[in-house]
Amino acid sequence: MVIKSKQNQLARLIAPCGMNCGLCAAYLREAKKCPGCRGGNIDKSPACINCRIKNCSKLKKAKSSFCYACDSYPCERVKHLDARYREHYHMSMIENLRYIQAKGIDAFMRNQKKKWQCPTCDGMICCHNGLCYKCDIMKLKAKKRKYRWED
Repeated sequence: MVIKSKQNQLARLIAPCGMNCGLCAAYLREAKKCPGCRGGNIDKSPACINCRIKNCSKLKKAKSSFCYACDSYPCERVKHLDARYREHYHMSMIENLRYIQAKGIDAFMRNQKKKWQCPTCDGMICCHNGLCYKCDIMKLKAKKRKYRWED
């Protein structure tokens, strides 16, 4: 599936694994060095450069934008990432990919906005800590574990 949509700027923030990079702490922080997995100039983001899923040869062979098109889907890497994100970050990569496959990228982006939009300022809530980087910045600075939700 090639991303062609009216929300192309936002849709390009959806990584092949189903991660919404627009909700990632690396993307949201003030010193934005991460352009998202499909953004230009990923040389600034070591996480993207070294991502085994994004750089997967099977994904490139499948000629798809998303892991669900691969004959090995869901592979052990995606399963491991999904388990970690479900446990710690209130997100499922596999669930995201199922949604994209079933309903398309535009519907997924609308769903993500509803699910993760800050009720106070309309910014986006970070999936890594549950805070809005616009209006909860003081809470974030005071946190000892910046990449954990306070449940």
